[in-house]
Formats: sequence, C-alpha cells, structure tokens
Amino acid sequence: MTSLSRRDFGRLTLVLATQSKRLFAAANLDATIRESMTRRKIPVVVAMVATPDKTTYTGAFGKRDSASGIDVKPDSIFAIASMTKAITTTAAMQLVEQGKVKLHDPVSKYLPELAKLDVIEGFDSAGKPKLRPAAKPVTLHHLLTHTSGFAYDTWNESMLKYNAANGGASGAGVAPLTPLIFEPGTRWQYGTSLDWTGKLVEAVSGLTLEQYFQRNILQPLGMKDTTFIFPADKLDRLVSSYRRQPDGSLKEDPRTLPAPPKAYNGGGGLFSTAPDYVLFMQMILHHGKGPQGQILQPKTVAMMTTNQIGEISAGKLKTFRPTISSDVDFHPGVTDGFTYGFLINKTGYQGGRSAGSLAWAGVENTFYWIDPKRALCAVVMMQFFPFVDSQAVGLLSDFEKAVYST
Repeated sequence: MTSLSRRDFGRLTLVLATQSKRLFAAANLDATIRESMTRRKIPVVVAMVATPDKTTYTGAFGKRDSASGIDVKPDSIFAIASMTKAITTTAAMQLVEQGKVKLHDPVSKYLPELAKLDVIEGFDSAGKPKLRPAAKPVTLHHLLTHTSGFAYDTWNESMLKYNAANGGASGAGVAPLTPLIFEPGTRWQYGTSLDWTGKLVEAVSGLTLEQYFQRNILQPLGMKDTTFIFPADKLDRLVSSYRRQPDGSLKEDPRTLPAPPKAYNGGGGLFSTAPDYVLFMQMILHHGKGPQGQILQPKTVAMMTTNQIGEISAGKLKTFRPTISSDVDFHPGVTDGFTYGFLINKTGYQGGRSAGSLAWAGVENTFYWIDPKRALCAVVMMQFFPFVDSQAVGLLSDFEKAVYST
C-alpha cells in the first residue's frame, strides 16, 4: 500500500466514522421524539438542529390533520406567534445601525401616541383603574427588553382587570394602547412591547412590516415560507392547531386558510417553517452574516447576545388565562436575563444548552434556542394551546437532552 493510498484510506475511515456518528445521532433523536410524542399524546412535531453552516438533524412526525392522514413534512407550515419578536427586534436594530433610531431616545419621537403614558397604581372598589402619569419615557431599549411596563393580560392581573373594565384585550392582533403596569426600566414583564416596536419600524421605514421583513431580512436569508400573509397555494402544508380540553384531551381546530391580517403585528403573526427559522438562527450564530451579506453588524449581534437588564429576572410568568398559557418558568430556580430580542440563561441547563444561550417561543408551543458556545441552534415546533403545557415542555426537554447527548 503506497503512502498516498494510506492517506486516502485514513480519510475514508474518518468520513465513514463521521457518517456513522451522524446516523446514530439522527436515529437517537428520532427515537426520542417518537417515544415522547407517543407518551405525551402530542399530534405533530417538526424538529431541526443545525451548526452555523449546515443542518445536522431534521425530523417530522405526526399527521398534518386528523382527517387527511397526510404526513407532516420538514417544510410543514406553523403559526410561530411570538417567534416573530426576534425578527422584529432584528428590523429595529437595523434601523439603529443606520442611525434612524436611537436605543435610548423616547420612542414618542417616532410614535407620538406614546408621549403621555399612564401607570396603573391599583383599582377602586368599583374596579375602575387608578392611573398616574409615568415619570419616565419609554425607550426602544425598554421595548426590546420587555422592561417598558406594557403587559399582556394573559400574564398580568392588573392588565386583565384594566381590559375587563375597558372592554379590550391584549395578545390577539395588534394591541391597543394601554397604560403601563410599572415605571419603564424597573421590572421585566412580557407584553405588547414588540407590537409597538413593529409600529416604530413601519413609521420610520415607511414600509409595512411585511414589506420591511421581506426586503431586509426574510428574502436575503432565503426564508421563502415566512410571511404574515398566508398564501392559498401553500394551504396543503399548514398543520392543524389543537386546544387542550378540561378532560385533558386535545381538540382539533378546523384547518382553514388564515385570513390576511388587517394590520401587521411585530409581537406575533408570522407563519414559518423549521428550515426557515434555522436560517434566521444561523445568521445570529454567524454574527449577523447571511447568504447575501450582513443582515446585522457583528457589534449589533453582540448586543443581542448579551444580557441588557442587569439583575432583573426575566422569563417567569403567572398565568391569568389558563386556556391560553400555563405558568411560565423556563429555568426553575435560576435568574435569567434578557438581551435585545432573546431570553438568555446565565447558567447552563442541566444536560442541555450552555450558559449564554438565547431562546424564546411561540404561544402554540413552538420553541427554539441558539447556543453560541456550542455553535448550534435548534427548533421544535408543535401546534397546540396552552403555551408551556406540561407535555409540550416535557417533549422540549426530552429533545434538548437528546441533542446534547449525541
């Protein structure tokens, strides 16, 4: 055997060993998801894992809907809800890079309706809210970190009472203007901050949010199946949504063509696929670089991957609408932070993602995380209410542990 052929043999051995390891990892992840789905009675799961440069795992399980029996595929389309928020954050940070918006300027400079905001101090005996003027202005920094004081009524009792008294509700469509529940910058509370960020992007750019996303983020990244406007010719790829019933069963919603939105919501509303969202996460892992060039500058991605709220605790929410969401605590016993766009864990998950990983989710149990330390990202998409249902979180945990054990 010549020295050249020995080198070739060595390379072949390495290639075969690598392929064998990948096949084992894929088989392990397949088995984990199938077993978890069956045990937890979850009808649909699509999951992917990727490095900055390639997809390392793809799995699709279940049926598109109960009537057709059509298999779910990797490019099946899901409502990704609040996974929209990271894309809205990206749009806003592009405008910051261009000098069109400043992170610490009052957002009323761009959205005059936010100039005079009130804070809810309580309620009188008749249930009428007691309001006082906010002492501080809301800034883009506050909006992007959920420290503005804007709140969803699903996870805040004061906002639930306020909406009940005023005949409104937040969390569906573009939210109306509401008072704040605390002074900007003093606490973390999940809410309508990214709805207002979306309106800011539209006001400053002169484009609708759909137009802005397509031109500046989605098309440059090759995210061809991500949009606010669901195309009729892709209806055969839309998965059914389900709702948990009092008896514990999941009831399927009718699978119909989603109506075009009357307004675009930076806080939610996009439809997408697992492969599309991987492209977005890979851009973050590549320090803002996409297939057609920089989407964001590396210094901007550094801000989006660094805690921006000091010692304030993020990611823990008590539900007041249990049919929409269970109580939220992604990382029990630990104080997590928030960047511009993402929840960030200061300590690693046991058997899972590293410290400094980025994450968020959509209300119908679509989840993702980005682990810069390990140079990987992952997404797992289900489609049912309530958010962080114990079975959905259980499958997410099973999947994550399997990702890191292979």
